[in-house]
Amino acid sequence: MKTWLRNHLLAGCILALSLAVGGIAYAETAAAPAQPAAAPAPPATAELREAAAKAPTPADLAKGDPGGTLTGNVADITVTDAKAGPTMADAGNQIGQNKIAINFVWTLVCGFLVMFMQAGFAMVESGLTRVKNANHTYMMNFFVYGCGLLAYWVLGFAIQMGGAAGNANLGGLYPLASEHSITLFGKTWGIFGETGYFLAGHAYDVGVMVIFLFQMVFMDTALTIVTGACAERWKFITFSVTSIIMGALTYPLFANWAWGGGWLSQLGANLGLSHGYADFAGSGVVHSVGGLSALAVCLIIGPRLGKFNRDGSPNPIIGHDISAVLIGCFILAFGWFGFNPGSTLGASSNGNLRIGSIAVATMLAGCTGTFGAILYMWISKGKPDASMSGNGLLAGLVAITAPSGFVSAPNAAIIGLIAGVLVCVSVYFVENVLKVDDPVGAISVHGTNGLWGVLAVGLFADGTSNYGGSWNGVPGSVTGLFYGDAGQLAAQLVGISTLLGVVFTLSFAINMVLEYVIGHRVSAETELNGLDIPEMGQLGYPEFVFRPEISYSKAA
Repeated sequence: MKTWLRNHLLAGCILALSLAVGGIAYAETAAAPAQPAAAPAPPATAELREAAAKAPTPADLAKGDPGGTLTGNVADITVTDAKAGPTMADAGNQIGQNKIAINFVWTLVCGFLVMFMQAGFAMVESGLTRVKNANHTYMMNFFVYGCGLLAYWVLGFAIQMGGAAGNANLGGLYPLASEHSITLFGKTWGIFGETGYFLAGHAYDVGVMVIFLFQMVFMDTALTIVTGACAERWKFITFSVTSIIMGALTYPLFANWAWGGGWLSQLGANLGLSHGYADFAGSGVVHSVGGLSALAVCLIIGPRLGKFNRDGSPNPIIGHDISAVLIGCFILAFGWFGFNPGSTLGASSNGNLRIGSIAVATMLAGCTGTFGAILYMWISKGKPDASMSGNGLLAGLVAITAPSGFVSAPNAAIIGLIAGVLVCVSVYFVENVLKVDDPVGAISVHGTNGLWGVLAVGLFADGTSNYGGSWNGVPGSVTGLFYGDAGQLAAQLVGISTLLGVVFTLSFAINMVLEYVIGHRVSAETELNGLDIPEMGQLGYPEFVFRPEISYSKAA
């Protein structure tokens, strides 16, 4: 009886405890506050989702869209949550990426155009030299691309652009954020970049790849200028070594000072010289560096056999194909539409709609450069000269390269006209006064007129450009002397002095070392017979019959 009573009492206690616990849980559940209702979507997001709901369906698009009114709509926005639909954040990200994509494509396509200029250089230089050296001249123009690219990838790009972070057109280029600097007069001055070697590490970046390609083809343009001036007597091995050194050191160093955050670009911010050295697309960085390097090598290598008589008077040595020269000039003029307008590094935002003005300025300067050279030769020699006409076109294009982003169409025409006359005067000076043999006129086209282009910025820049509201970190637009700013002219003169004093001297010193180590010039026998067989092992035109060049014995 006691056992029965104890068991039933225990069971009753357990039941009572269970009911109590259940009641408490029920009470807590019942007393829990209701979950707040989902917040309504912001009006803009709601509008986006409403538009997405009304967007053309796949069935609508399957019927075709001949007018282009259905393709490309709100349904094409990349969304982070497919169930939730598009948001304002999604739309903002799409807009930002579209801006950068437009600028990427623009810069890359312009880079492709500049690369094709290599074909134009090859035709011009080969056409202006003799047929017995055609293969050698073409091969220098072909292999300079490989030499330059290799050197620039390994070392040159990092020296030039390693500290160039901050370009809003290409997504910031923030991996390129290390510039070796020194402190002088209480100011910091950039000397060379330190990131981007082999495009490895943080430089493995989509924006960095775009700027590498674009800057690489510019560098290669500078290198190929030297091949024309030294054609018909330059050892292929020495040409190769010179090109590698120039692509790794000489060119990138000055390019850093001007474009990579270096000290020339800081003349405005540090010393108040307006906007610092301004070179929109490279009259100085590309063309003067190439032309002055060519002058340095030509002074070391000496003239071709038969070029000068004992009294110092020059003999004309006619090229073998003027048609190739003029076709090559047109190819170069076409590529220049990548060179100058492409130097905005974008077609969207930051004042980049000026690309049309830049293209027209480029076209006009080439036109008036041609007129200037033709008229000068017609008046002074009695007939227009085809090769000088081509050089006049190129001189106008070289001269407008630096100021193209800063000047009006009439001023571009004036700059080109002066360049067309200047190239003719410079060719005469280089040949008759300096006694330097330049078979293609590269020193005058690129060196002389590159310096003229740099100077023209300090004179003709009209202050109407607006590339993100500043240039070289200085607010406002680049303005030259004729429009009220003498400081810009002073900055340009510092740049010219640096080109003449540092770039030329460095190039001369490097190539003088190479002269003693491996030598620049082929033997007299090789030069007389032509470089194609001794240097390259194959004639450029094997079916041609060569005739003896008797005039050499008279000029010796």
